[in-house]
Amino acid sequence: MSASLLPRSGGPRHSERAEQVLLDVKGLRVSFGGQEVVHGIDFSIRASEKLALVGESGSGKTVSALSLLRLVHNAEVSGQALLNGRDLLALTERELRGVRGDDVAIVFQEPMSALNPLYTVGDQIREVLQLKKGLTPRQASAAAIELLASTGIPEPARRANAFPHQLSGGQRQRAMIAMALASAPRLLIADEPTTALDVSLREQILDLLTDLQRQHGMAVLLITHDLNLVRRFADRVAVMEKGYLVEQGEVQGVFAEPRHAYTRKLMASKPERDVVEPVDPPDVAPVLRTQGLRVGYPVKLPGFRGWFKKGEFVAVQGADMSIAPGHTLGVIGESGSGKSTLALAVLGLMPHRGSVRVAGTEWTVAQRSGQGKALRQRIQVVFQDPFSSLSPRMTVEQIVGEGLQVHQPQLSLAERRDRVVAVLADVGLVDDPTRGGDWLQRYPHEFSGGQRQRLAIARALIVNPELLVLDEPTSALDVTVQKQVLALLQRLQRERGLSYLLITHDVDVIQAMAHDVLVMKDGAVVESGTVQRVLHAPQHPYTRALVRAAS
Repeated sequence: MSASLLPRSGGPRHSERAEQVLLDVKGLRVSFGGQEVVHGIDFSIRASEKLALVGESGSGKTVSALSLLRLVHNAEVSGQALLNGRDLLALTERELRGVRGDDVAIVFQEPMSALNPLYTVGDQIREVLQLKKGLTPRQASAAAIELLASTGIPEPARRANAFPHQLSGGQRQRAMIAMALASAPRLLIADEPTTALDVSLREQILDLLTDLQRQHGMAVLLITHDLNLVRRFADRVAVMEKGYLVEQGEVQGVFAEPRHAYTRKLMASKPERDVVEPVDPPDVAPVLRTQGLRVGYPVKLPGFRGWFKKGEFVAVQGADMSIAPGHTLGVIGESGSGKSTLALAVLGLMPHRGSVRVAGTEWTVAQRSGQGKALRQRIQVVFQDPFSSLSPRMTVEQIVGEGLQVHQPQLSLAERRDRVVAVLADVGLVDDPTRGGDWLQRYPHEFSGGQRQRLAIARALIVNPELLVLDEPTSALDVTVQKQVLALLQRLQRERGLSYLLITHDVDVIQAMAHDVLVMKDGAVVESGTVQRVLHAPQHPYTRALVRAAS
């Protein structure tokens, strides 16, 4: 056994550990078609312990955890996984059905895809209670509401009758946790439970898991790439790289003195600030200016009043902002704060009141006069999830070159291809622009998450815009890939003089990228100013709470 895998000092003695072990995994190997992806890893979890399994995408952490219950399709699994002395890997499918949910439950990464959209969340929790606990429909309904209430969802009786799309991200994650707890499992596997959540919601979900773990006395296996979560939540940490377990030990010891180079690399992956700092306020026209920007949605009024007129939900309330050439304005806030609606209005994709001027041109004026197409060339967008925003049926050449077909149709096929290869080289996907043709006929699924995000950036840059709207551009990426993409955006801003409207819930990303900050809550701008003043001397209680949650 390598030195990095030896137990660290300060933890329970070996004899104490052995008496308390709930799950003991020995020599776990996972292969697909003869290709091994998990290479004989060993780890254990004691009863009532919280173990974090950490690594980047592709490290094998999720495959390892799900393979314990044989939930990975076409996987060849070997080794031992002793749950209270019973080998899970030796059980029949029928026997495993009794373990899944009863003894071991899972909270999946994306509740929107894990929850059935055709059933209410109450129905889905009731199904578990009836199948696993043998409750009557009435008993299951009452128990489902109690479970939702235990997770802190407001109005649990009403939320039980809601469909997944009618809940916020945090509420959907709480519903998933309630469903996992329905059978009172001894081990809860939480697969990236906070990846898509705001910093304050992450804090709430971690507090919730900690409270529930204490109440139920269960062990938790947390799968994550977020080291801040590990530091705050876990008792022990195991680090995986390319299918190997490279280091494990008590959280305090690993963070204080990481022994493996990969662990040190993960800990050094916090975004770094590398932007051109403004010396004096620029005496030039802003690339973007909004005044009194207001966006509202019609909603049905309750009772008979709804027969005759509709009400209004105001998503953005009178937002004023300005972005100078070569500057970044960061917009931060929780889900539902209005920041994405603000971005849609700036892109001219949302009806609004007030003024939105891009490069000195009013959106409403440009659209009425037929100049909207020309204005769209000056403002482009990079979306949060590149896998869903890139068409799976289009090649790289078609995806990146589409903007040229719309805005510069006079270009020949050869000229368009040359520009596509050049921009791929600019975003770091092609080392040699003269040999970039190999990439052009590939499809999005053939690339990693970081490469897909670089494709999305290339697609936006191909038409030489002045302003990029970056909608959570790194929230779906691992910490090391996030650092690379942010460094790319910083370089492009310096070289091209780009302006960014950066939408994010990550305070570290704002700190690294932004010159100015806008803080939104419930559709209103509650604080604004330079990044130095807002993040280091916040005035509003909500801003202080966001900064505190991220620290």
